[in-house]
Amino acid sequence: MTEKYAVVVVGGGAAGLSAALVLGRARQRTLVVDAGEPRNAPAAHMQGYLTRDGMPPAEFLAAGREEIARYGVELVRGRVVEVAKGEDFTVQLADGRTVRARRLVVATGLKDELPTVPGVAERFGRDVLHCPFCHGWEVRDQPFGVLGTSPKSVHQALMVSQWSKDVRFFLHTVAEEELSDDDLRRLAAAGVDVVPGEVAELVVEDDRLTGVRLADGSTHTRSVLFVAPHAVPRNGLLEQLGAELHETPFGAYPVVDPTGLTTVPGVWAAGNAIGFAEQVVHAASGGYRAASAIVGDLLMTDLDAAVRV
Repeated sequence: MTEKYAVVVVGGGAAGLSAALVLGRARQRTLVVDAGEPRNAPAAHMQGYLTRDGMPPAEFLAAGREEIARYGVELVRGRVVEVAKGEDFTVQLADGRTVRARRLVVATGLKDELPTVPGVAERFGRDVLHCPFCHGWEVRDQPFGVLGTSPKSVHQALMVSQWSKDVRFFLHTVAEEELSDDDLRRLAAAGVDVVPGEVAELVVEDDRLTGVRLADGSTHTRSVLFVAPHAVPRNGLLEQLGAELHETPFGAYPVVDPTGLTTVPGVWAAGNAIGFAEQVVHAASGGYRAASAIVGDLLMTDLDAAVRV
């Protein structure tokens, strides 16, 4: 017989584990399916999470898995390849296992696609960074570079100037004429130097970033480079279920209510599955909200069914 759960949580990051913890404590039989691909895996530490500031992401997730196990939540390493909605949800795993669930939490996150500049992928999460709120304090007052990949990179260059007064904005694939007069005025006011020309590679010495080399051969001494990855939401399961998505500058994400409920009844989403900018602390909060809403939803559904008998 196909195993039945109250809730299947797809994704075992901060959002999924937080949802699972609340569901387990509410005595709901819960299964977490985790492919083991957390977005913040390249980072040595996570920052800005009260009482967990500086904690390694892997250690954070290990602690979360221990906590959910105390409440009988099951966790399997695997990938959900198909979901179908009937009276319940039928969830097909890549290993061939099939389970049923009354409710779903989709916490599949997103994938960061990095600019194809030699050295960027290898240094990402170390001295090639994307979020000043995540890493700015640790690299404060060092010589920063910002890699331009679109006119939106101007915003990143302006933001990182809060953490260093030595910032160079490498236009790279951004044409100078794409910058507005307001962009140029703000960059000048922030003290950000604009450097035209395509970036050819990063200069690394003794396992640390020391410079940015342009296609013309010139090298700029830098010890930190900020980049803006292209976000690819992992929303395949939501598309299978027919959830309404809305386009953003950072990809298509599900339309959700304040609890994370999608337009598909019985399906909630949380964490980076609902937006590019969800940090770990936001993801954990979103998982909690979704789980508490599910507990109430299941209760009212069962009480209404009992009344009709």
